[in-house]
Amino acid sequence: MAAPKNQFKEQIKNGPAQIGLWLGLANSYTAELLAGAGFDWFLIDAEHAPNDLQTILGQLQAMAPYSVAPIVRPPWPDHVRIKQLLDLGVQTILAPMVETGEQAAQVVAATRYPPQGIRGIGSALARASAFNRTPEYLQTANDEICVLVQVETPKGVENLDEIINTDGVDGVFIGPSDLSASMGHIGNPAHPDVQATIEDAINRIVAADKAAGILIADRTLARRYLELGAKFVAVGSDTALLMKASDELARSFKDDLPEVAKPSGPSVY
Repeated sequence: MAAPKNQFKEQIKNGPAQIGLWLGLANSYTAELLAGAGFDWFLIDAEHAPNDLQTILGQLQAMAPYSVAPIVRPPWPDHVRIKQLLDLGVQTILAPMVETGEQAAQVVAATRYPPQGIRGIGSALARASAFNRTPEYLQTANDEICVLVQVETPKGVENLDEIINTDGVDGVFIGPSDLSASMGHIGNPAHPDVQATIEDAINRIVAADKAAGILIADRTLARRYLELGAKFVAVGSDTALLMKASDELARSFKDDLPEVAKPSGPSVY
């Protein structure tokens, strides 16, 4: 028996665009609740949300009966953290703050068993191999890992072509919030200069036959990126959905509540 097929990896290569949701509440109960909503993928965020290995594990277990694909973003894409996530059964990694082809290659190496990479072997203790009940896991795991790298600085954009063409990189995710901040437009990913950079990046990724991804809460922009050929687009977050719905419900019964100013677009991702 081989490692489980990574359906998300297959879909971003040959299937339709995949619509996702960001998970920042770090809670298995809310992850399970949302898993039945019909999204194609969830991003479990350990960079900006209070997630650790135990909370990530709980969310993976809660999502397992559903068809939604889990992706995990570690706080930093070093080989130790990536190894631990893979052993939990994560098959798709989103590596933040990648700025060069060399960094992208290091991420890929961290996801592969030798001789193709440097992932440590501990499958007897790992949920990924069903605790060694998957006899061919070690021989087949490499093929089912999906590596997504996040470009979110001008340096990353400058080196985008070498990042895209790094062997083993399946997709490139554009981080609009950090990109806009580093371009001098903090909190304003909708700025025309930022949008021009994002659109150019998506076009370059698509032209190289790699999957382009992004998170954006603005529905008009999300649809624009899909029109450009982006293959995995997150259209919101669990935190924003809960905040918006609770604000609106309270205000509908309490007319004296002040209107709370909301940032434009995602501001913490």
